[in-house]
Amino acid sequence: MSEPALALEGLSKSFGQNPAVRSVSLTVPRGSFYGLVGPNGAGKTTTLAMATGLLRPDIGRAQVFGHDVWADPVTAKTLFGVLPDGLTLIDRLTGRELLTFQGLLRSMDKSTVDQRSTELLNVLGLSDAGDKLVADYSAGMTKKIGLACAMLHAPRLLLLDEPFEAVDPVSSATIRKILQRFVAGGGSIILSSHVMATVEQLCSHVAVMSEGAIAASGTIEEVRGSEPLEDVFVRLVGGHTDGGEELSWLRS
Repeated sequence: MSEPALALEGLSKSFGQNPAVRSVSLTVPRGSFYGLVGPNGAGKTTTLAMATGLLRPDIGRAQVFGHDVWADPVTAKTLFGVLPDGLTLIDRLTGRELLTFQGLLRSMDKSTVDQRSTELLNVLGLSDAGDKLVADYSAGMTKKIGLACAMLHAPRLLLLDEPFEAVDPVSSATIRKILQRFVAGGGSIILSSHVMATVEQLCSHVAVMSEGAIAASGTIEEVRGSEPLEDVFVRLVGGHTDGGEELSWLRS
């Protein structure tokens, strides 16, 4: 019970001569809602892909509740659910068929799969779309059915890459409540997002990535101090917010 939900130790990955992730070490405590933030190209998606067994690291390891994702993948993958960014689904199935397929792949009992699928479709506002092909889903609906697939087997850890992207405000509020209840019930979440307000509202912890490395990590209070998280983020990643003063030709 002392093992963290997720422990990354020295994860590194290069594509050709270009390093994408540089010796990332991170500990996600049990029961935490952990935000992973960074600008485009910071290495967030690559880090999560290595943490979930979707991409093999050059060096380093990832453990889920003490189980190595690469040395003991079957056990580790029963403990987490993942929603990758740019998720590609089997879109010639209906939403309900996709959930059934995912459940049976995990050797779940058919009656349990049916019950949970119905509940997930209802809660996520997809009950009317359960018998429609996923190929006909909007971007937001596709994101929601992907989240349903990640939660179907009742994981103890969720790894979510931009779960609110392309989701309408009503659906976003529903997803927030589901995730908050998941954590309140003892689950753990690591959430990658570009939206600092979302991270501040939902997360108990945060890690800021810049140029493939962790620039800061800890509780929200430890990382932001007395400043808004967005200001700390901009300073850490070396961004600028001059507002485009040089674009004088845009002013009437």
